[in-house]
Amino acid sequence: MNDRVTDTVKNVARQLGFSDCRIAQAKQASHAERYRDWVADETYGDMEWMARNVERRVDPREVLEGCQAVVTLALNYYPGAHSAHKEYKIARYSWNEDYHHIVEDKLKDLDLAMQDLGGRQRYYVDTGPVLERDFASDAGLGWNGKSTVQIHRKLGTWFFLAEVLTTLPLAIDQPLKDHCGKCTRCISACPTSAITGPREMDARRCISYLTIEHKGEIPVEFRRAIGDRLYGCDDCLAVCPWNRFAQIATETKFHARQSIFRYSLVDFLALTNEGFQRLFAKSPIKRLKRDRFLRNVCVVLGNTGTERDLAALQKAKETESALVAHHADWAMTEIRARG
Repeated sequence: MNDRVTDTVKNVARQLGFSDCRIAQAKQASHAERYRDWVADETYGDMEWMARNVERRVDPREVLEGCQAVVTLALNYYPGAHSAHKEYKIARYSWNEDYHHIVEDKLKDLDLAMQDLGGRQRYYVDTGPVLERDFASDAGLGWNGKSTVQIHRKLGTWFFLAEVLTTLPLAIDQPLKDHCGKCTRCISACPTSAITGPREMDARRCISYLTIEHKGEIPVEFRRAIGDRLYGCDDCLAVCPWNRFAQIATETKFHARQSIFRYSLVDFLALTNEGFQRLFAKSPIKRLKRDRFLRNVCVVLGNTGTERDLAALQKAKETESALVAHHADWAMTEIRARG
């Protein structure tokens, strides 16, 4: 293993703004069998891609010929503790620009530096066939918490993971111990009991899944539990005691964008498709598309709205797609039932 090359890679990563960088050996993922069982149980819902390329996902050597190491990277995105809007909640990672573009730009530069060192690379941020949390844990880039979310001693739960598969013979870092102990706050905090046990997730029950990945009607049994969560859910992340060490992200592109948060729920219902595209142009919310976003707006209004919101919901029921109209009708029924 080449310590000089390893040090260079880590120094470049720091210069690019990554919060941490550690190296794992390229091998079969530590929880490959558990992942295979999860796929067999079909608890991934509409996320069919999670069931594709299983053998590639569990071994980076199947993705990059000659792969010797996995460079695992963390980037702090914490924008602060307080919700950016009193009427609804949006998951903190999406308060501003889409992290994929921000992190990928950094990964491109890291790849170029590693090419100069003689390596061939493949890099990913949340998009590639890599069980990223396994390799992050192997490298000591935190540990996998009971919520299935990665936890870092200095960043808490508020960071993005990325990885670079490389043919460079880098020095391998040592894993950390699991520091969750007897804590089960994340499991208790889940509004829909999607965390079915320590490090066991039924995605079909998760509010992040239901409000982001799920393509159809949100099951009635989960709508009230969604509460005021418009896009995603931070509950299992926010309660983690390791967040006491979290610091506000230095990357301002992760801070709240006021152009989004000045809108009320009823304002969102009035957005045309062009207005939706313009408002969320650089946001990860854009990939949700307008119909599913308005579906979510209707659910939140059903949970938090008042009689003054009925006119906007009635208009949505009459003029929007069947998906939006169904949830608008449900919302009106809920509001009227509350009196």
